[in-house]
Amino acid sequence: MLSVCEPTRPCVVMKRTPRTVCVSLVTGLSLMLGSISAYAIQNETREEKAANLRKQAVGGLFQKWTFDQDLPNAQPTSFVKEISTDEPLAEWVVQAHATAPSPPQVVTGSSTCTQNCYQLLLAEGMQYEYPDLSVRFHMPEGAVGSGGVVLGVRDARNFYTAIVDPLARQARFVRLSDGLATVLGQAPVTLKPVEWHSLRVQRNTIISKDFIEVFVDGVLVLSIEDQALGLGQVGLVVAGTSTMGFDSFHAVPLFSHRPFSAPPAY
Repeated sequence: MLSVCEPTRPCVVMKRTPRTVCVSLVTGLSLMLGSISAYAIQNETREEKAANLRKQAVGGLFQKWTFDQDLPNAQPTSFVKEISTDEPLAEWVVQAHATAPSPPQVVTGSSTCTQNCYQLLLAEGMQYEYPDLSVRFHMPEGAVGSGGVVLGVRDARNFYTAIVDPLARQARFVRLSDGLATVLGQAPVTLKPVEWHSLRVQRNTIISKDFIEVFVDGVLVLSIEDQALGLGQVGLVVAGTSTMGFDSFHAVPLFSHRPFSAPPAY
């Protein structure tokens, strides 16, 4: 029983039955438990997301290959060789190198193709739709040719490739479709006066446009729009008759900005 009194009025008595009090307590308790449950679910979701990100960073699509744990004079583990034509496969060999960006070892690709071929070294089990790829490359003294990275690889006859020719001082971006090469872009490059150069390729999307950017020694040299190829493997490449060394190959997935559905019309 509760009472409310004012100075000029008599006290008014209000009765609250035990059932009313119980209902109020139960309702409040339910609301409190609901809030606690929602908070717990929210925290669990965050923890799961954090765990997933940790797993990706350690053993998922966030990858770095330095070839330092591979056997010398052998093909690097977790990679497979392919070629875009029917000529002999290139030799991909792990070797010690005195100036390796990530000492002590690098991988060198050597191709003796007599026609316009692309020799691939693909990372096994790695599929990316919007990758950020980077690698250090080096042309041995007296060698010729060109090389770089591949992405969106469906098979040895369908992929994108970004290639640098250090002697010609030129970069180009090529799409292979059923073995037919189409140069989507090419540009002159100014290489830094260093022994090892850098190549970076990013494939990204904004709303409905897919674009690829190519950087050589930190400078943007090509920007291309193309949507012909999507999810695929990544790896290294040498083209034609070429010898090129590679080290510190990185692959990171980029988050897509493509909407789940078409934007509404206003």
